[in-house]
Amino acid sequence: MVDKGTLVEFKHQGQPRLGVVDRPEGKKNWVVIDERGQAHTLHPRDFNYEASGGPYKPGDIGPFVAEAESYIDPSSLEIAWEFLSEAGESADPAALAQLLFSDQSPAFCYAAHRLLAEDKVFFKQKGDRYEPRPVAQVEELRLQIERETQRQQEWESFMTKARQGLAGKTVAWEKGDRPRLETLERLALFGDESSQRTQAAEILNALGVAPTAAGAFDTLVALGLWSIHENLALRRSQVPSHFSEETLVMAQQRLQSPPPDPDAQRLDLTDLKVYTVDDASTQEIDDGLSLETLADGSQRLWVHIADPTRWLLPGDDLDLEARRRCTTVYLPTGMIPMFPLELATGAMSLLQGQTCCALSFGITLSPEGDIQDYHIHPTLIRPTYRLTYDDVDEMLELGITAEPELQGLAHWAKVRGQWRLTQGAININMPESSIKVSGAGDDIVIEVFNDSMARQMVAEMMILAGEAAARYGQTHALAIPFRSQPQPELPSDEELISLPTGWVRDSAIRRCMTRSEVGVTPSRHATLGLDSYSQVTSPIRRYLDLVTHFQLKAHLRGEPLPFSSTEVTELAIGASSAAYEATLVERQTKRYWALEYLRRHQDRVWEVMLLRWLREDEGLGLIMVEDLGLELAMRFNRAVALGEQLQVRVSHASPRQDVIRFEEVAESEESAAVVTAG
Repeated sequence: MVDKGTLVEFKHQGQPRLGVVDRPEGKKNWVVIDERGQAHTLHPRDFNYEASGGPYKPGDIGPFVAEAESYIDPSSLEIAWEFLSEAGESADPAALAQLLFSDQSPAFCYAAHRLLAEDKVFFKQKGDRYEPRPVAQVEELRLQIERETQRQQEWESFMTKARQGLAGKTVAWEKGDRPRLETLERLALFGDESSQRTQAAEILNALGVAPTAAGAFDTLVALGLWSIHENLALRRSQVPSHFSEETLVMAQQRLQSPPPDPDAQRLDLTDLKVYTVDDASTQEIDDGLSLETLADGSQRLWVHIADPTRWLLPGDDLDLEARRRCTTVYLPTGMIPMFPLELATGAMSLLQGQTCCALSFGITLSPEGDIQDYHIHPTLIRPTYRLTYDDVDEMLELGITAEPELQGLAHWAKVRGQWRLTQGAININMPESSIKVSGAGDDIVIEVFNDSMARQMVAEMMILAGEAAARYGQTHALAIPFRSQPQPELPSDEELISLPTGWVRDSAIRRCMTRSEVGVTPSRHATLGLDSYSQVTSPIRRYLDLVTHFQLKAHLRGEPLPFSSTEVTELAIGASSAAYEATLVERQTKRYWALEYLRRHQDRVWEVMLLRWLREDEGLGLIMVEDLGLELAMRFNRAVALGEQLQVRVSHASPRQDVIRFEEVAESEESAAVVTAG
């Protein structure tokens, strides 16, 4: 029974508060007046504690609380817990007051009540009494509280640093901050699909930033952790962008102490003149060309391929790392090599003036261009010239007599190309472009490749080596990765004739092409016009080429092949998947920088050509930006013919959102038609 003047504790807005019972309200409730004189209507079940003594007045509450608080020392509770645990007894506030203070006056009892009510470790309430928890449970609860305290401290430390970073101050991030930063990264990368979206939203909300993918991205940029041009496509992928310290150390050890060369009796071709021909920016030099005039006056073509197997063994750690990567990834901002750079661009590459290990294909052709004879040898070569495509084009155009070998190589490449056409090869000439980005994206250069004599020469020689490798593999029933392509269903002659010649027609053919396939059984490659083909010319940057090298060289030595047919099949599946992902990253990255380039040149007028319709009923077509070799989808609001050339200017570009819009520049600017590329 509650009486007027009783001092009671109740919860107000989640916090304990003392009040004095003043009068009944209705049949069951009481009006309680707190220290501030505020009235509360409460049911007796709302009372957490009733103090002894009294009667009290609201003015007594302040002194009462002050006296009780002077005795509230949570550390004393552990002593009581130890005593009661040993005795196997429970306690109420009065008993605890007697145990702790040797006094059961109202203020002491209330102090004991507060200690028990706020305790989360030592006692568990059962009715009006409190039982001591078991030792194991106390230890677990203590550990949980310690973890929570540490988490809170880490949270506060992280938020302090984040606010400092957003204010432009230098921040020293610690290892413990990394998980929270990663939640922001995942939200920026995957948006609502992020598995840690809730945790990232908590951080962004606390920072006053919109809890969205864009908000997370902007925050990471503002903190200096990401660039404004951060490659999200690369970050979303499984493509590894760095080598571990262990791999780098291993590469250095290989350079300092190479394994024994299994091909110690290499064919010495260091007297041959060897040309390496690449783009000026190429770092991995993996092929060279020679032309040898034989005693009977006939000519033998030599295609020399870099031999990275000299520096590693099948199944060793370097091989496994290359297998994990499967390919070198080429991005506008730089390459991500399959091997550590010291190896890929150093010892493994065919460097001018240095004696290099190679796998060389010596091939003689019939006058028509078919392979008449071929030999494959592990060799030693010494590259004579490192040339660019532009260098070779200039030398061929000028007909420089001092380098007749180049003229001969170009001649045989032309013969070879014509022969492949007679075998059903499909020739598609669409512009290709290279995008190079320097520094932090300050400078963007786009170069369109012409289908020049030099590029055709090198391409034909690489295809030739691939056919020779496939013939050898097929003749000796070797398990090597053969690349094939089913015959596509091309447009009919009537359809092609109805299209403008050049890019429009080639675009129509290209869209019909089927994807190439890799397997251990040789099969026809439709585009190349070859009955069998194996990629073998890029073992530094394509893992399946490396596998072919391992297999061919083992057979040439008369040794068992390192990989079984089943293993080659499994490697081909894994490599094809990795190569597809790498190609996707390359395309998305190239497109980002292409749109960024166009955004920076909004005042420039561009010549474009409509290649084909994507959805003609909606006016959506595919166009070629001629000066840049870029293809974009565009929506027209007027009739446009295939192959029609028009002029456009960028009206809006947002590379991060993958959006660009153009306005057509007609003879009269007033009749500009808006088109959209997306």
